[in-house]
Order: sequence, then C-alpha cells, then structure tokens
Amino acid sequence: MNAAQTAHTNNHSMEGAKPERLMSLDVLRGFDMFWIIGGEHIFRGLGKLADRPIAGKLLEQLEHVRWEGLHFYDAIWPLFMFIMGAAMPFSLAQRRSQGATDRSMILHAVKRALILFVLGMVAQGNLLAFDLSKFHPCYSVLHGIAAGYLIAVIVILKVKPARYLAVMAGFLLLYWAILMLVPVPGVGAGMLTPQGNVATYVDQLILGRLHYGENTWFLSYLGFASSVLMGMLAGQVLMSPRPAKERVLMLAGAGVVCLALGLAWSLSLPIIKLLWTSSYVLLAGGLSFVLLAIFYLIVDVLRYRRWAFGFMVIGMNSIAAYMAMMLFDFRQIGNIFVGSLLPRLGRWDLLVESAAAFGSEWLILYWLYCKKTFVKV
Repeated sequence: MNAAQTAHTNNHSMEGAKPERLMSLDVLRGFDMFWIIGGEHIFRGLGKLADRPIAGKLLEQLEHVRWEGLHFYDAIWPLFMFIMGAAMPFSLAQRRSQGATDRSMILHAVKRALILFVLGMVAQGNLLAFDLSKFHPCYSVLHGIAAGYLIAVIVILKVKPARYLAVMAGFLLLYWAILMLVPVPGVGAGMLTPQGNVATYVDQLILGRLHYGENTWFLSYLGFASSVLMGMLAGQVLMSPRPAKERVLMLAGAGVVCLALGLAWSLSLPIIKLLWTSSYVLLAGGLSFVLLAIFYLIVDVLRYRRWAFGFMVIGMNSIAAYMAMMLFDFRQIGNIFVGSLLPRLGRWDLLVESAAAFGSEWLILYWLYCKKTFVKV
C-alpha cells in the first residue's frame, strides 16, 4: 500500500488535509522488494567472488529455513505485510477525509483483496496454464497478504483503537491454542511437523486435491492478520503528535519487546514460517519494528535521502515489480546485453549476470517512476 503519509492529525479522527508523504515507508518497502527481484542473486555473485567460509555462512541467510528457525530471507514476506499495515492508518485517514464511509472502505478492501488473490494465482498458482492438474489456488504470498490486509482493515474500522493490541494478542493466542490443543485425526494434538499439524489438516479438508505445498493458509489467516496489525500499530506511532525522535524510540522499543516475547514463546511454540506460528509473527514483527525505526530515523528524521532513491523507485511500484519478476525472465533480458561476455568473466559471471537482470527490471520501474505511473490494486 503506497499511500503512507505523515499526518498533521492522529488516526482516531481520521480527518484533516492531505499531508506530506512519508518517504521511509516507500524506501523500506523497496529495500524489502530488492531482495525478491534480484538482490539475493547479486549477493550470491558477491559470495562467489569472496569464496570464503564466512561468505557461505552469510549466504545461508538468503535461504529459507526448511522448517523450524528463522533466516533473514524468512523475514521478507512478513516485513512487506508489516509495511502494508503501517501505511493503513494514513491511507484510511485520507479516504475518510474525502468522505468515504466505513462500508465503502470495507468494500474497497474486499475488491483489493480479491484482485491480490487473483494476481497470486497468476503469479504462483499456474492460473494461466489453463490446466486444472497444475492449478494451485492457494500457493502465493499474495494470498496471505490479501487475507491479512482484509482482516486488518475490518479490525481498524470496526474496533476501537484502544483495543487494537488486544485483538492482535487474541489472534495470536487463539492460533497458538488451535495449533497446540486441537487434535488431528491419526496424529493427535500439538504436533507441528510438515504433514502432522492442524493447519495443514484444515487446508487439506478445504482444498482437497487442489492442496499443494507446505505453507498453510486458512488457520494462518490469524497470523497473517496479526502481522498486518502489528504494522498498523507502528503506523499509529508514526501518526502520533509526539516528537519524531520519541517515535523512533517507541518503534525500536516495540521491536525489542516483540523480539524478546517471540524468543520466549519459541521455547514452547517453535518459530515456523510455513505455519506462520505466533512466535514467528512476534519475532519477524520485532525485526520489522527495528528496521522501520532505522529507516524512519535516517530518511524522514535526519533526512539522508540521496542513497535511498533506488529503493524508493522499487517501493513505489512494488506490485508491478513483483508481478513482472514472476511473469518475465529478466535474466534472459539482461543476457541480451551481457550474455556473450559471461564466459570470459570467470568468477565474476554470476554477479554480472545478476546485476544485468536486476538492472533491466529496475530501469523499467524507473521509467514508470519518471512517467508518474504507479500500479495499484
């Protein structure tokens, strides 16, 4: 959601004139997307040049954990959802100032969620293969984003602001209770293996032969919504009339608290991204709070911005960047320019190929930025 702006009023009233844009959210969103659309491969190219054991250890952070645990790459998806949540108070305040009613905003959110769900089926569900045997309707990060976004919008509009934190805590506790206490036929209660857990069991019941992969969905909506609501709480801090440096401290402090709670909870509830467990939500959310505090301090408080332009170009067209990456092979496009050079480069080949692929997509996003064309759903 790209409508994040600094507000002159708080989001309890959701009123006021259109304020200045909050650039740090765009930059952080672009930083997040950078790793998805090419950053991972660029750093693997750098690792090939380094050829040192420590480089291999660092590159492990660019791989998903198989089941339990957390690498940097496992925090990218929840960070995007967190940023979406942080933008919500601003965008809803703007729509309210334009005369939108709660009903119209919920209908708008339903429309956006449906579009995201369809885009997810296009991007990762093989919808365009037009082959039912290959179709996976629930196999996309956009599915989780759509669900978390829609639930969070309903909470923001229908629950009093003082109760937002309680609702999020209730979602996390309810999901924990379901995972640990509800028995799975033939398996029992409290089992959290890839095939032996209640979230996967529910998905299999609902989807039948269309079930695919180890990510869980329907019960995980509680976790998805919590990730977005955590970001929404950060957005409330950013909208508050407190001094900017105090907001930075509040964001960083919230991050430390979430990290501590997530680690403590992980002693009894493992950190599992594929299940989106409550401990994972808190740990990833804590990292997101800290990153937002850093980016907000640098970009919007200290106003060091020149370095961030490349990320901002990506962040202001994040959906376009993601869909383009999923639908087109930018490595082949980049190789139009560097392909004949690669056999002569030795260990530099992966870095040059990856940089050319990323550069090809970034230049398209830059062209859209120059044309002031921003793809929204």
